[in-house]
Amino acid sequence: MKTLEEQMAFYAAYHQDRRNKATHFVGVPVIIASLMIPLGWLRWELGGTSVSAALAVSAVLLAYYLVLDLPLGLAMCAAFALLLWATEPLAQAPLATGVAWFLVLFIGGWILQLLGHVWEGRRPALVDNLFQIFVAPIFLMAEVFFALGYKPDLRRAVEERARDLKKQKTGSDPRLTPV
Repeated sequence: MKTLEEQMAFYAAYHQDRRNKATHFVGVPVIIASLMIPLGWLRWELGGTSVSAALAVSAVLLAYYLVLDLPLGLAMCAAFALLLWATEPLAQAPLATGVAWFLVLFIGGWILQLLGHVWEGRRPALVDNLFQIFVAPIFLMAEVFFALGYKPDLRRAVEERARDLKKQKTGSDPRLTPV
């Protein structure tokens, strides 16, 4: 398993433009929320409690985030709890309502993502590595931590490694490339 630093650096190399980052801060949570709706339709009884696939998939992903980094993983638990809470009524709504919300959120989230990459001038990271879909949420949480002054060593390491990766891809120093 690659370290958090390695995974975030790969993702960061594709996300340098501030407008791209801004679209991702909205688009990624919106896409996650959209996916929780149809996953919420799949349910089973466990010890007298109804458990949804949205909860089960979130639990697996959150366990992975906790292994990567405990403070970031705990913050992701809070964020996912909020998304699960917000989407549960939509998953329980009449099917047509749930499908409509899913489509609006999913398509809208991807439009935002792709618009950000137009501004970035670079294709999405998931085109080169599909696993980046799972890195995006924790990357954004790390960006929040960085903005608040937490984890400065991780920030420096990710930024340095991302510059190196971008330099390898472009063959030039990315600090000299206009953003």
